[in-house]
Amino acid sequence: MCDARLFDAQVAALDATVLPVTGAETVPALAAEVLAQAPDRFALGGLSMGGIVAMEVARQAPARVTGLALMDTNPLAEAAHVKARRQPQMDRAAAGGLAAVMRDEMKPNYLTDGPGRAAILDLCMQMALDLGPEVFLRQSRALRDRPDQCATLRRFERPALVLCGRDDGLCPPARHELMHDLLPNSTLTVIDGAGHLPTLEQPEKTTQALRRWLEET
Repeated sequence: MCDARLFDAQVAALDATVLPVTGAETVPALAAEVLAQAPDRFALGGLSMGGIVAMEVARQAPARVTGLALMDTNPLAEAAHVKARRQPQMDRAAAGGLAAVMRDEMKPNYLTDGPGRAAILDLCMQMALDLGPEVFLRQSRALRDRPDQCATLRRFERPALVLCGRDDGLCPPARHELMHDLLPNSTLTVIDGAGHLPTLEQPEKTTQALRRWLEET
């Protein structure tokens, strides 16, 4: 439930383009939308759900992806206990409770403690409300039904960056160590002073890691 503002610092520093992952309710369909808008060849990065879509892009069109940056994300299919929480959240959001879902069940898991926490949480809420409940429902279905991408990562031989905040409670560092081990040509970077959203919590450190990766692609 984030838009291009998630990457404001990186877009400015790296001349990047941000594509939405809001228009479909399956990960394969979202990846197809990205591929329809992307150049013939491109380096691709994604954070959280964006990383999940990025892995599917690499599965569908590996020859087009010159490098892959996976940030605070998860290559595995959704666990049963997480699936069990999806429908109540979706029902609540569809009934007009999107702000409450974000406030009570999602935002508390996003960030580490720090001086910018309150402002970043406010931005997260604004992005979610701007996208609205229909996007929340589509993204929830896509995440719930997503495929496992471990085999995709094993096959991806181009330069890859695996990056996460050290205090990410949603996609912890151990999950990123798994991705690093699966990818044949990857660098693992763990950002101190960040949780699930290092692009906002530690934008300079995150941009530096992305710049080093882009130099390899």
